[in-house]
Amino acid sequence: MSARPRLWRPVSVALEFVLYSRPGCHLCDEMLAELAEMSEGRAVDVRVVDVDGDPDLRRRYGLRIPVLTVSGEEICSARLAPDRIRALLEAAG
Repeated sequence: MSARPRLWRPVSVALEFVLYSRPGCHLCDEMLAELAEMSEGRAVDVRVVDVDGDPDLRRRYGLRIPVLTVSGEEICSARLAPDRIRALLEAAG
């Protein structure tokens, strides 16, 4: 499984988001940029996983990307769900 480099990594991580993506996916890039903006200054980590690098992930997600998860729970797909992200960030402190 290959992943894009992490864009930021705070010392203390309260939340770890996983963004299932693939190269050239403009919706994936938009979701990542929106998530970065919303979580600026917060203790979060975002791991971007290329679904094409793993046959199981490719079968699981297919064209249904981007998909954002936290602790294995799917938070949103295709478009960022700002209300859910805000609630997660607030709960994490």
